[in-house]
Amino acid sequence: MSAHPGQGRSTAGEAAVLAAFLELVVPEGYRAELIEGEIVVAPPPDGDHQDAVARLACAVAAESAADLYVAFTKGLISPLGRFVPDAAVAPTGHFRGQPPWADPAGVVMAVRVTAARPARDRGPRRRGYAAAGIPFYLLVDRTEGTVTLYSEPDAEDYRQDVRVLFGKELDLPEPFAFALDTSAFR
Repeated sequence: MSAHPGQGRSTAGEAAVLAAFLELVVPEGYRAELIEGEIVVAPPPDGDHQDAVARLACAVAAESAADLYVAFTKGLISPLGRFVPDAAVAPTGHFRGQPPWADPAGVVMAVRVTAARPARDRGPRRRGYAAAGIPFYLLVDRTEGTVTLYSEPDAEDYRQDVRVLFGKELDLPEPFAFALDTSAFR
């Protein structure tokens, strides 16, 4: 059995795709990901996207019960590829000394705000973060007008999810232990 590009055993073709990906140079502000064997390059996000990520980061910093911080666009290695969440929430200082593509161990939550192709955020990215063992995946879905918190990851997907419409509060469990006001995401 072979693993997906990004980690573990791979076929020669998967190894070649990973090698090409790791050598890829993209224009400033763009980001490249390797998602389930496909190289995906995305332009810089729009202002509403950045605003949603910034508001979430402020809420985590101000409201969380634990000493957490938010790293923006940090590359994470998953059995399903190389992923760049809009934000990775981890204990303060977690990414110090880490290489550009880090092991996701210790990351508490991956955050994604949908952009041009939300299907990738709803499916392949969600499965990638679950396969990496990240306890929570928070998806701000601007197309659907919802915020979904996925939890209880296994090797294939998250087993639980809680979804609220923009404007409703979403209770974030420990280590966050606060209600996220989603009205600002409208």
